[in-house]
Amino acid sequence: QVQLVESGGGLVQPGGSLRLSCSASGFTLNSYAIGWFRQAPGKEREGVSCISRSGGITSYANSVKGRFTISRDMAKNTVYLQMNNLKPDDTAVYYCARGGWCLRAVVDGRDYWGQGTQVTVSS
Repeated sequence: QVQLVESGGGLVQPGGSLRLSCSASGFTLNSYAIGWFRQAPGKEREGVSCISRSGGITSYANSVKGRFTISRDMAKNTVYLQMNNLKPDDTAVYYCARGGWCLRAVVDGRDYWGQGTQVTVSS
């Protein structure tokens, strides 16, 4: 059974850091691309970052480039999103999704989503 479970969200002050985790089960990461999305209240969903099935290609939205880093641990079958220098505009529910390939910062050919984790950046 395919599952994606996000964790690591929370409340952080501007300039702070969080690391989100996307724990995958029912498949191996080297068979699929994984992407992170976020959606803030009243806004459209935004593709944040993507890592290819080989792990060799990573991509980021311009809004997070230089601050966020996507990575994965094959032994734990988990994808991470390290978020540094967080800003209030980063406040959103963050989701990971499985897909076939990365199209810029968006994982395309999506078939499974996690339940999301809330990130709130506020003083």
